[in-house]
Amino acid sequence: MKTRIATCLVLMFASVPAARSAQSPGQGGADAYPTKPIRLLVPQAPGGSNDIMARYFGGQLAARTGQQVIVDNRPGADGMIATETVARANPDGYTMLMTSAAFTMNPAVIAKLPYDPVKDFDWAAMLGRAPVVIIAGPSLPVSTLKELIEVGRSKPNYITMAQPGGFGHFVAAMFRGHAKIDATIALYKGGAPALVDILGGHAHMGIATVVTAMPALRGGKLKPLAVSGAKRAPTLPDVPTTAEAGLPSYQPSIWWAWGTPARVPATVLNKLNKEIGEILSLPETAKRFAAEGAVTETMTPAGLRQMIKADLARWEQVAKDADMQKR
Repeated sequence: MKTRIATCLVLMFASVPAARSAQSPGQGGADAYPTKPIRLLVPQAPGGSNDIMARYFGGQLAARTGQQVIVDNRPGADGMIATETVARANPDGYTMLMTSAAFTMNPAVIAKLPYDPVKDFDWAAMLGRAPVVIIAGPSLPVSTLKELIEVGRSKPNYITMAQPGGFGHFVAAMFRGHAKIDATIALYKGGAPALVDILGGHAHMGIATVVTAMPALRGGKLKPLAVSGAKRAPTLPDVPTTAEAGLPSYQPSIWWAWGTPARVPATVLNKLNKEIGEILSLPETAKRFAAEGAVTETMTPAGLRQMIKADLARWEQVAKDADMQKR
């Protein structure tokens, strides 16, 4: 799944559009920030969705402020190497974390994190999110989400869900709980091989980001039953939302955000939030997100902190209900 998302996002953010010239910094306070390069740590290798987002928004921020944004890839240990580095960094606003929904999932399955996901971080800005789409393969003769749920309830453990690990595992376990069905989750090393087995009839269904599923959906070989989110996906306008399809409680998504060490001055967080918000408002940014079924989203630092706390609790409960063992 990560490979497919990354491939699509490369096309989305391959080039950074021209931004306005940097203004001269004011004297003191948030107006003077930043006065030196910002280091933006990415918990994954170059080419992934986090990396592509970091380079696009980092380039835009650099153009607006006149200070370089250095993207520093620190892959490994389920993202914990980069995340711990940021948690321990000087809280001056010059060391940042480019992260995504996995940040709130790791604590549910990793017994001893080298940082506290709540106490050790503050948050500068939300970038956006992409919904998931529930898809049925040719081996499952259903046309609607309601029909799928009826099959799942009438035939316990009949349905097999092909899912990549990590995010894919969590959203599948969450669906199984919300739909109140007994289904087997078969874990794969990536989204592409999972889709191949659904297409080949070796698994009945799957749940993937719209970005991941679109190539197979365009070919008409997979049936999209519903998408999460408040609105229909622009790239799948004929597919109902989960709320429209009768499962309003199921609303997972993959999101991207900029984090900072705890105790970064509020003036700095607000300055970053404002700058990134203006980048998000650019028509080109929205266009690039929408082309792959993703949407931009703004959120205050305080609002983002509350969202992170809610997601941590949500995925902890999903892991508990699904009996996911901590390692």
